[in-house]
Amino acid sequence: MTGDGTIKVLLVDDQPLLRMGFRLILEGEDDVEVVGEASDGNDALAQAEALQPDVILMDVRMPGMDGIEATRRLSAADCAARVIILTTFDLDEYAFAGLQAGASAFLLKDVAPEELVHAVRLVASGDAVVAPRVTQRLLETYVRGAGQHAAPAPRDPLLDELTPRETEMLQAIAEGLSNAEIAHRFFLSEATVKTHVRRILTKLHLRDRVQVVVYAYESGLVVPSNNPDY
Repeated sequence: MTGDGTIKVLLVDDQPLLRMGFRLILEGEDDVEVVGEASDGNDALAQAEALQPDVILMDVRMPGMDGIEATRRLSAADCAARVIILTTFDLDEYAFAGLQAGASAFLLKDVAPEELVHAVRLVASGDAVVAPRVTQRLLETYVRGAGQHAAPAPRDPLLDELTPRETEMLQAIAEGLSNAEIAHRFFLSEATVKTHVRRILTKLHLRDRVQVVVYAYESGLVVPSNNPDY
């Protein structure tokens, strides 16, 4: 963010009208500035390097380099910007691939204006996952499908670095619980929960809460439910 707390946003979508709509919504907020636009993944990488945004709204389906590959490259380059994947429906394999590639969240393209602004602020803060229960449902759908015929994942040695309390917190985050809900479950203050979350991120070399959720499912720490209507 800038010194005055303004969140810098880069819009990436091959549809000019959609970019215009998002720009109009976001620029109506005093604490958000749209610093640039890109129409494909290659342009997004160049703009991200030049403009140093805090948040990137990234479409997944674009000509040339798509949003998944662009997100993967941004993550590999340790780009400080947090990526929100834009998709057309919630159970989208591309959205799942985006989370695996390093995105911090995903949003439906028909998101309500106030939800879009709220999501940008949440992701910029690095302290929450957009639509955690929808994210969980997405993960359950695709991790369960990918794991039906696969051998169990080997236990990650990094899990041994966690304390018993941190392991409980990891499982709670993977359930999609907010800091407030975790605090209520374990009779802790939200400040204490935030401290635990930061330690978990550090020990597991993860970037944010949504990466914790992806990690918990892919490592086998959390087993997807068998309820297809979840």
